[in-house]
Amino acid sequence: MRHVHLLLVFFLLCSRLAFAEATSAHAGGRIAVAASPETGWRIAAAGDPAFPAVPEPSEQRPPVSAATEPAELSLRDALVLALKGNPELAAFSQEVRATEAAVLQAGVLPNPVLEIGADNLANARKAEAGDRTHSLQIGQLIELGGKRAARIQLAETGRELANWDYEAKRIEIVSRVAQRVVDVLVAQSRRALADESVGLARQVLEVVAKRVQGGKVSPVEETKARLALASVEVELEQAKRELIATRNALGALWGEPNPRFRKAIGDLAKPVPLPSYEALVERVRDNPELARWRSEISRRQARVEAERAKAVPDVTLSAGVARFSQFDDHAYMVGIAIPIPVFDRNRGGILEASQRLDKASDERRAVETRLLTELAQAYQRLAAIDKEILTLRTILLPGAQSAFDVATAGYQLGKFSFLDVLDAQRTLFQTRTQNLRALADYQRGLSELERLVGGALQSPGVPAAPQ
Repeated sequence: MRHVHLLLVFFLLCSRLAFAEATSAHAGGRIAVAASPETGWRIAAAGDPAFPAVPEPSEQRPPVSAATEPAELSLRDALVLALKGNPELAAFSQEVRATEAAVLQAGVLPNPVLEIGADNLANARKAEAGDRTHSLQIGQLIELGGKRAARIQLAETGRELANWDYEAKRIEIVSRVAQRVVDVLVAQSRRALADESVGLARQVLEVVAKRVQGGKVSPVEETKARLALASVEVELEQAKRELIATRNALGALWGEPNPRFRKAIGDLAKPVPLPSYEALVERVRDNPELARWRSEISRRQARVEAERAKAVPDVTLSAGVARFSQFDDHAYMVGIAIPIPVFDRNRGGILEASQRLDKASDERRAVETRLLTELAQAYQRLAAIDKEILTLRTILLPGAQSAFDVATAGYQLGKFSFLDVLDAQRTLFQTRTQNLRALADYQRGLSELERLVGGALQSPGVPAAPQ
């Protein structure tokens, strides 16, 4: 029993040495993902008083649960449903949990090794002489060079990257929800517009039928009016099918391919001021696609440190006791094993990790350039659509409506031909469709800008673009 106690003391001493080695090498600070309600997500040094502590992944990750769809679905309702039930987002949530487990495993110390041995078991002559030896030995690997600290740092940066990837996916889902809500609103408006066009076509048909019955125009004009009515009825059926398709596409974002909401509510014509381009450029750095590269560079630096630590040989300490049957006596054993780094100094691993670290800076610049290019293109496109909407609202729509009203009234008085009425009707329908498409493109463009800057455009302190 006394021998066993000595072995336990030796084991505890070895464990303390291993823990001290890892702790001293891991005493430095780390980089953390911090959230600020004013500026969104960014990289901050741990302990920065300007930013709160890193939120736990369970706080960042919305719970996945079933939710009831309201009869009248707003954008906010759709976002709540998608953030709770989107399967892609749930998969990223599981990845965050997996990286938390990796951090837990990275800090585990190596297991001790217990060795029990016996000599001369099959040697009859030695057995008769009582010359047998039994040994009990325990060994502990002592990791040197900061291996455990580098392993923990690597796992922690992996967790930060998983948090960034989750945030990027969340923003992507929010943008997709906003755009698909716009699609549903457009489909609903297009169906209403088609209904109105069918009503106008029927009114024209009634006017033409009365003039045919009075012998004022040829029956051919009534046939043309019926053909025009059939054409807009076909467009109405297409609008109905498009509405069903857009509803199903929206519901799929929260895992419901057959949504039950009655209609989506929202105002496509609601004016939303366009922020200045300079303000948006400053906010691009908040985009998780770009911000994640701070953590990526930290991870690759941790990989370099981990590879350098591999070049430092570890030490295995061992101690034990041997019992000699022949003399009925025992002896203590101690040992140390150190690999000799003659052939393998991990130069290739260190060089590979260093090259990947240098590569990260170029990759970050490429992502930043791509985001700024997309921002410039989206902004210019949105500014052009804004002017188009203004022209449609102030000139084209009132003009098309006035032309249709004048042509219809003049046709009843015999001042205009039926072709003039059809042309005015077609122009009015095309102008309304163009206005609806421009409003939808503007809302989609706003969602794209929000995705590129990683947050809402209506943030405090963001100046609007000059008119």
